Amino acid sequence: MKKNILRKRDFYLRKRDFYLKRMISFQDTEMIKVMTGIRRCGKSSLMKLMVEHLRESGVENDQILEINFESMSIPEMDARGFYEYVKARICPDKRTYLFFDEVQKVPGWENAVNSFRVDFDCDIYITGSNAYLLSGELSTLLSGRYIELSILPLSFKEYWELVGGDKKTAFNKYYLNGGFPYAATIDNKEVRLEYFRGIFNTVLLKDIVERKRISDVKLLEDVIRFLFDNIGNIVSTKKIADTLNSNGRRTTSGTIDNYIRALKDAFILYEANRYDIKGKEFLKSLEKYYIVDIGLRNLLLGERTRNIGHTLENIVYLELLRRGYQVSIGKLDLLEVDFIAQKEDKRIYYQVSASVLDEKTYEREFAPLKKINDSYPKYVLTLDEFPMGEDGIEQKNIIDFLLEEN
Repeated sequence: MKKNILRKRDFYLRKRDFYLKRMISFQDTEMIKVMTGIRRCGKSSLMKLMVEHLRESGVENDQILEINFESMSIPEMDARGFYEYVKARICPDKRTYLFFDEVQKVPGWENAVNSFRVDFDCDIYITGSNAYLLSGELSTLLSGRYIELSILPLSFKEYWELVGGDKKTAFNKYYLNGGFPYAATIDNKEVRLEYFRGIFNTVLLKDIVERKRISDVKLLEDVIRFLFDNIGNIVSTKKIADTLNSNGRRTTSGTIDNYIRALKDAFILYEANRYDIKGKEFLKSLEKYYIVDIGLRNLLLGERTRNIGHTLENIVYLELLRRGYQVSIGKLDLLEVDFIAQKEDKRIYYQVSASVLDEKTYEREFAPLKKINDSYPKYVLTLDEFPMGEDGIEQKNIIDFLLEEN
């Protein structure tokens, strides 16, 4: 069984070409390659793939230095110790490729990394599980000299390549279990939930509670449950605070705002701002939130059948992020467009619904798109088998959309 899991993981690693190709495109440039994303989404594995690519390209072993700061085999060190440790291992007459996993564990690491860039002939790759990695001094020191590669759990296309079988059956599993790479190889439900629980507790305690020095962990968990239960709904910090206060949990909008910021920094939560299509400006309140992986939602809330449309929204939202779009919510008078996907001068409008076979649902989903007076593509994504369309608006099956070539 263990060998089978390892084979599946190896197969999966070789299929995440989307991220690997992006890393390779920045190889041997001055840019520091920074991979960010929630724990266990595959950042470390992608670094190993990059190392494998280098070796296959003729780079020798003494030119590659890998350090995983979560390993107890690596001594604790400050920025100076980090610098000296790497300096002693730099290849003197060839370029050295430096790979630092969870580098934020070294106090002042950004100063050392900046010195590597200045002092040595090297190509630098780093990972981190918190947005603090790119905040403050690093942004100042490395302004214009780093590229962030935001890593998400498996897309459905990657998931299907891993698990195989009928695509509808695979999608039903993906809908329930999400896309954490290792979780996709676990067939036993209880073991899989325990794996999710481990991820959640680690992110909660290490990346949020400890870093933000949060004392009321139960309140934080209540906020997370509320947000997970309201993906795809417009919410405000006041609404969350009022709901929790009515349930006997004393809190304020300011506290909720701090907790949401911490959840975003830990890459467990993503915020979609609203955009006024007529006024052509972003609105400053009433955002929507989506979670990094549906499997975590099901861990906390159970495998509920309600809000199917919002779960599908979450899946589509993450897919658009993977494809490199900036994603916002469209406001058009009193109507709403689920997603506006923007990339440079390219824009696409999306509505997402479980089905539009019901006449009222059909009208509700198509109406906002019909009112938009521009020539950008407009789509309604559903699970329906026989898509329809009108007035230049195309209906697509969600599974087919998720399997499209990017």
